[in-house]
Amino acid sequence: MLNTLQTNAGYLEQVKRQRGDPQTQLEAMELYLALSGLQVEDLNRLNIIHVTGTKGKGSTCAFTEHILRSYGLKTGFFSSPHLVQVRERIRINGQPISPELFTKHFWRLYHRLEETKDGSCVSMPPYFRFLTLMAFHVFLQEKVDLAVVEVGIGGAYDCTNIIRKPVVCGVSSLGIDHTSLLGDTLEKIAWQKGGIFKQGVPAFTVLQPKGPLAVLRDRAQEISCPLYLCPPLEALEEGGPPLTLGLEGEHQRSNAALALQLAHCWLQQQDHRGAGELKASRPSFLRQLPLAPTFQPTFQMRLGLRNTEWPGRTQVLRREALTWYLDGAHTSSSVQACVRWFRQTLQGSLRLSGGPEVRVLLFNSTGDRDSAALLKLLQPCQFDYAVFCPNLIEVSSTDSA
Repeated sequence: MLNTLQTNAGYLEQVKRQRGDPQTQLEAMELYLALSGLQVEDLNRLNIIHVTGTKGKGSTCAFTEHILRSYGLKTGFFSSPHLVQVRERIRINGQPISPELFTKHFWRLYHRLEETKDGSCVSMPPYFRFLTLMAFHVFLQEKVDLAVVEVGIGGAYDCTNIIRKPVVCGVSSLGIDHTSLLGDTLEKIAWQKGGIFKQGVPAFTVLQPKGPLAVLRDRAQEISCPLYLCPPLEALEEGGPPLTLGLEGEHQRSNAALALQLAHCWLQQQDHRGAGELKASRPSFLRQLPLAPTFQPTFQMRLGLRNTEWPGRTQVLRREALTWYLDGAHTSSSVQACVRWFRQTLQGSLRLSGGPEVRVLLFNSTGDRDSAALLKLLQPCQFDYAVFCPNLIEVSSTDSA
């Protein structure tokens, strides 16, 4: 039944065709929420951390959730897409909700929307919207202490943006993606991402190119949102042992730096005693934004970063003679980061057996990406074979693979 509510690719196509006013899309989401029995004010009880960005938002959310869970807090985590099971998108204490819980909440919401439908909207929201609504219901009923919510696409008009009062917001690295919906320049994309800022709610971002950073700054000023630039991880490591990250790759350091600020800010806002001592910091207006204060990461923060797992992102799996290097990179800059990680990891683990090594690329890309551009970046990896997987989920004689 869930799959009849449309795939992501189908939804994107539909949005492109309709090109309707995105604001009405957001209002439709609020209507669905009301029909499901909740008001937007109810979401304030979830103590939400709302995160957007082009690259690294999922990893940032995973780091943040692990850090706060290491304080003994009960966490909710909504992310997308899933890798194997749709249940991965809605997590309690880091674990996908059980098939029983998923089924219970799915039918409860489905029947509720069926019963309350009126002439003003279709009875069922599309796939992603339905799951977003369902996540809010699950988190409220399971009484989580906080919910980490990852934006689906963009920010301003994303259906997660019915959240009115998050505790803190974050923007990870920006890049070019979903141009048909968000715009074809980093500045236009930054404008969309800055749409999650809320009046008086602190927000943090990592170092971005000058143009998009200025857009984020202006957007924050318009909304009266205090926006800070995260200092690099090195600044938080000063005077203590280096931080160990559970996710590999140099680019994860900026995601971890953002996660530390989000978790630290959340703990402070909730008057939690374990927020860690602030170090004296000069407010630097480097790159037009005040620098977030540095602090000494606590034992729980270190533990959370070290224990973070996020499958399919710079993940190494060893199965007898085979080693799999898995990553979901799908923009030029994220593929470049993936290539750097792959080559460094290979250097670090040069096979001790001395046996022959064969490098096979297993590649898949959805139709709206420039596969040729992404493949070109993978050439330095010197693969012996390449295997290409089409996006066919059923046998069809008409479509060419």
